[in-house]
Amino acid sequence: MASREYGQFCGLARAMEMVGERWSMLIIRNLLIGPQRFTDLHKGLPAIPTNILSARLKQLEEAGLATRRALPRPERAVVYELTDYGRDLEPALVALGRWGARTLTEPRPGELVTAESVAMSFRTAYRPEAAPGVTVGYEVRMGDFTLRLQISDGELMVGIGPHPAPDLVIERLAGHPVRELMGGGRTPDELLGDGSLRIEGDPALLGRFAEMFRF
Repeated sequence: MASREYGQFCGLARAMEMVGERWSMLIIRNLLIGPQRFTDLHKGLPAIPTNILSARLKQLEEAGLATRRALPRPERAVVYELTDYGRDLEPALVALGRWGARTLTEPRPGELVTAESVAMSFRTAYRPEAAPGVTVGYEVRMGDFTLRLQISDGELMVGIGPHPAPDLVIERLAGHPVRELMGGGRTPDELLGDGSLRIEGDPALLGRFAEMFRF
């Protein structure tokens, strides 16, 4: 029996054989954003040794969860991306991330906040029941990186980089206003009033944002 097998005829055991290795779930988290090069994945997971990243990617490919393809010229690059089977893990990752977020307060010493981790936080905080039939685009500027959130008929898509046509731009100027807004600790008026947050667009959409994204 291979060391990665549990010897249990159980769906959970089989799932853990495929994604239970250290770093595997975070690699899948990052690939949920879209295809990434090896260097992109390592940048988003700077603490992972390159040999471990290579091994985990190979395991995900063998399990049918990820695949790689060459980009057309002039890129001349190879990207990794999730298969449909791999993307089926998204609800499980969102649920697990929401459960783990209960313990989050401030980053521990040495912990990094990456674009990929914040993108996951938007997925875990999203409340589709508060957005039936809603179509709206947000651009969230977090200082070191920018995220785009597109809700189309209540369905959320999260990406890294500017939104091509945002209905509202939310820019962090100081502190952690977006997290405070999503956590319910501060109101939109309070954050706009103290200068920790700046917006471009209809102010009412900031209140709508707080209703749809909340921990």
